[in-house]
Amino acid sequence: MKLTFLGAASTVTGSKTLLSTDKQQVLIDCGLFQGYKNLRALNWTAFPFDAQKIDAVVLTHAHLDHSGALPLLVNQGFRGAIYATPSTIDMCQILLLDSAKLQQEEADFANRHHTTQHPVALPLYTVADVRQTLRLFKPLEFDRALEVCKGVSVRLRPAGHILGASSAEITAEGKTVLFSGDLGRPNDPIMHAPAPIERADYVVMESTYGNRTHGSDDAQAQLGEVIRRTAERGGIVVIPSFAVGRAQEILLAIYKLKIDKLIPNLPIYLDSPMAINTTALYQKHCKEHRLVGRECAGMATVAKMVKTQEQSRALSAVRYPSVIVSASGMATGGRVLHHLKTFASDHRNTIVFAGFQAGGTRGARIVAGEKSVRIFGEDVPIHAEVVSLDGMSAHADAHELMAWLKTIKRAPKTVFLNHGEPEAADALRLEIKHSLGWSAMVPLLGQQVELK
Repeated sequence: MKLTFLGAASTVTGSKTLLSTDKQQVLIDCGLFQGYKNLRALNWTAFPFDAQKIDAVVLTHAHLDHSGALPLLVNQGFRGAIYATPSTIDMCQILLLDSAKLQQEEADFANRHHTTQHPVALPLYTVADVRQTLRLFKPLEFDRALEVCKGVSVRLRPAGHILGASSAEITAEGKTVLFSGDLGRPNDPIMHAPAPIERADYVVMESTYGNRTHGSDDAQAQLGEVIRRTAERGGIVVIPSFAVGRAQEILLAIYKLKIDKLIPNLPIYLDSPMAINTTALYQKHCKEHRLVGRECAGMATVAKMVKTQEQSRALSAVRYPSVIVSASGMATGGRVLHHLKTFASDHRNTIVFAGFQAGGTRGARIVAGEKSVRIFGEDVPIHAEVVSLDGMSAHADAHELMAWLKTIKRAPKTVFLNHGEPEAADALRLEIKHSLGWSAMVPLLGQQVELK
């Protein structure tokens, strides 16, 4: 059996790992590269394998850095099954369609306003490509083992993180490899803690926060303070947010702050069709999270839902204290770019980032203190207050990753660390080596490893 690391190797995006046996090939995750231009350029290249020879895909969860390249895989000839939990499939129906629509809209905008460096701006894929991809999904319930192709069995374990997220336990040729996917936090306000490891000869584990721990500060209280002081100076709070998971956590926090009268009764806008549709899924799959009915309802009603482009454009005229939650979370695209372009230059306003910002993204540059960022071909000055809520994260931190790893009953032969920047991944490798005495390595992009 061999593993080939084709994404999320020394970076946090583009998750793709190929598991090969003598006769079968299974791809675990198929995500888009984000962030630095040299990484994003990989999205436009052919996969380094024959897509027609992939027997099955196992998807750990719906975030686009894990699922967003599935339509590209189908375009290159894949016709097998894509296995995921039912709630992940529901999420993908929203995320992938939204991704295609946004790409088409952005390509159209670039062509109309001549902001592209290419003769014609094109989307990576279209809505039609996504619809063809969605037909290949097959549901696999948590903790049910299934032979997805001859000799290869898969069991999905709850991973926390977001609705439907799983760790994939794959058994073939007498060996079991556990792919963590993205691991949630044990005390997440919405999702349950990740399930402990029952068995694994090898572990492929994310390392996003491998060199950091989340602060002990109350993120909800911090958000409340930011909203209060921004409102006092007559400003607007703009929150670039991941539409899946993070937007719902922010809405829940704002709902609780309003109920407790800890923030003024100012308007809240959720400007992301994807986030709006995703929020409804938390009521459909209520057994997968911690929320009770009134919390689910409050999360879904605390904001005014901004569905159309016309309604979104109208927010640019807002000049009274309010909160705008809009995708994308790293400010790499989506409607939030229009809001940043409008509001980032006013010192009364605040930009709040709630979660990890991958290197090379606008979000990372703004958090790092850059005085301007380029949006739609223009340099936009950043005079607004910038706040990073590190405690509001859906990823396990270094201590929580180690605690999850220690739930295994017998030491694995090797722990492969992916989905992390080089410094974070290597810090976690050293911690595993020194604290546990286990073999751990950080694979390079394209590296193939034989599992003996």
